[in-house]
Amino acid sequence: MKKYLAEMVGTMVLVLIGCGSAVFAGDIAGTVGAGVGTLGVAFAFGLAVVAMCYTIGHISGCHINPAITLGVWLSKRMSGKDAIMYMLFQIIGALIGSAVIFALVSTGAHAGPTTTGANSFADGALVQALIAEAVFTFVFVLVVLGSTDDRNGFGNFAGLAIGLTLVIIHIVCIPITGTSVNPARSIAPALFEGGQALCQLWVFIVAPLAGAALAAWSWKCMDAVEKKK
Repeated sequence: MKKYLAEMVGTMVLVLIGCGSAVFAGDIAGTVGAGVGTLGVAFAFGLAVVAMCYTIGHISGCHINPAITLGVWLSKRMSGKDAIMYMLFQIIGALIGSAVIFALVSTGAHAGPTTTGANSFADGALVQALIAEAVFTFVFVLVVLGSTDDRNGFGNFAGLAIGLTLVIIHIVCIPITGTSVNPARSIAPALFEGGQALCQLWVFIVAPLAGAALAAWSWKCMDAVEKKK
């Protein structure tokens, strides 16, 4: 049970810090360049992952992302039961994080662009959003699988590699979708925000999971070649 609770807390922190930075500091009063900007939000998400990797990594592996859990399960590194429970508690954690942000927005001054940092994309940009979320999740999950490999992984440095990868992914993808690459991170804010965020939510579930599945298959192929050497 403790690993499920760890995933819940880790995902809560990721959403609270990452989405919170976008809501309260990312784009003050809708002015481009104000607040911490794209780089600031990107580092908030990435550093939140780094912090959680070194906090709960030894307990649960610190997936804090259903796409990563899917990739790990498809790579046969965890059981189906654990995968389902991880995803459930990740969503619960994301809901808690979003609830805190919503409470902060509702009870005080707020100049950010959204109420919870939900993902969205412009009208007519559906294909672009699907491609971006699938491809960048593919990259992210591939880095996770490679850096945590039992034989040739980065060991204690894996958390740093994973977090910094999330930073660079956000730098590119924020202007496109706000960057999800994590269904739990998208589901919870969308449920609080409703409207367009809820209508577009399926993209931020389907595309990341597809990207994760492709990453698991790709890693399996590359790992098989490596084992033959």
